[in-house]
Amino acid sequence: MPTYQIACLPGDGIGPEVIAGAIPVLHAAAAKFGFSLSFANHLVGGAAYDATGTPFPDSTRAACDQADAILFGAVGGPAYDKLSWEHRPEAALLAIRKRYDLYANLRPILLYPALKDASPLKNEIIAGGVDFLILRELVGGIYFGEPRGIETLADGTRRGINTEVYTDQEIQRIARMGFAMARDRRGKVTSVDKANVMEAGRLWRTVVDEVAREFPDVTVEHLLADNAAMQILRRPADFDVMLASNLFGDFLSDEAAMLTGSIGLLPSAALGSATNRLGLPKGFYEPIHGSAPDIAGKGLANPLATILCGAMMLRHSLGQAEAAAAIERAVSETLDAGYRTGDIKVPGTATLGTAAMADQVASRI
Repeated sequence: MPTYQIACLPGDGIGPEVIAGAIPVLHAAAAKFGFSLSFANHLVGGAAYDATGTPFPDSTRAACDQADAILFGAVGGPAYDKLSWEHRPEAALLAIRKRYDLYANLRPILLYPALKDASPLKNEIIAGGVDFLILRELVGGIYFGEPRGIETLADGTRRGINTEVYTDQEIQRIARMGFAMARDRRGKVTSVDKANVMEAGRLWRTVVDEVAREFPDVTVEHLLADNAAMQILRRPADFDVMLASNLFGDFLSDEAAMLTGSIGLLPSAALGSATNRLGLPKGFYEPIHGSAPDIAGKGLANPLATILCGAMMLRHSLGQAEAAAAIERAVSETLDAGYRTGDIKVPGTATLGTAAMADQVASRI
């Protein structure tokens, strides 16, 4: 029986609670499909800073190096907002992405039929279904470009600087992944840029069109980022794979999350050039809901995003596609049965806490 090593980074806020909810579900899937999972918790983010003075300690880095995959909770909170950047909890995220060259962020946007009334959009807009993938470039663009910083000019004026930088190679590799994924879905890529006002956007569009020639069976369309934000709410059923830069992918995926009824439902995976001992991507799996400090420690958080992160981890990093599909079915069946956490409650449904909701999913594996 194979055993896979998982580095768990619970982090801050609701991170420890949602990680604790996902682990029994993953163990249930492993038991059913004939493998085992070894989980070990390690410090990251604000919790790591409090204990060690750094958000990404050497011991955590070493554990991630050895792991087959990394399962992440959340980082951040008001207590850390005034720290210098290198000490901020979020600095750990960028360090992890850079260390393992996690250039591709997969954010599936899926509206479960049982939750259509939880979506803020009218039924006639979502009637065609919501099922698309936002593929966000994760290690380039304005979050990493140089120069960056805050400088004081001679007259005392302070100036903040961030630089949007992309090379053709960085765009090529994320575009190829997007077209390959579209080929296995419904055969359409929507590429998002600001080619009308940004040189980096013009290069992005040019390179995406060049890569498109390698995939003649996939349709490509281009949308300016502001228009894409509108079209996500106007015609969500038209999208299949949405390809975006680091900045645009960040805000568009958070916007799209609300189509599904709650940001607490959606997982993400970060994949790149680093591989594990299985020869598969050493992925980083993160729910996109953040640390939610207002409900931390109350057992109210929705664990489904982290549970679905576990399913993505099984599929992409461990080669256990059947187990991943079983978890995804169990989540859908739990929602169909009328179980909800507070963020997705509607009249006539049973409201559960974090652990009880996870137990319902585990019981259906």
